[in-house]
Amino acid sequence: MDELQAFQTAARESGFVAAEESKDGTVLWFRKTAPEASNGTHQRLCLDSLTKSATVFWTNAQGQTDSKTFRTATTLRERLSGILVVE
Repeated sequence: MDELQAFQTAARESGFVAAEESKDGTVLWFRKTAPEASNGTHQRLCLDSLTKSATVFWTNAQGQTDSKTFRTATTLRERLSGILVVE
């Protein structure tokens, strides 16, 4: 399976829905429909076909934003299956 398709599958399995795509089709954004109930974080995910990576961005209840980039769908899936830890 193509790595970008694997990223999309991992995102959807973790509750992300497609939000928008760049005009040139190189970037696809996903979002969670609601904040995580356990910690109030808002999450978005960016799939970049140029770098073949996925970056998860999250904003906590205090408004601080952080991110983590993944190079393989396997590591993204592992991280998303355990909830993102906001430090």
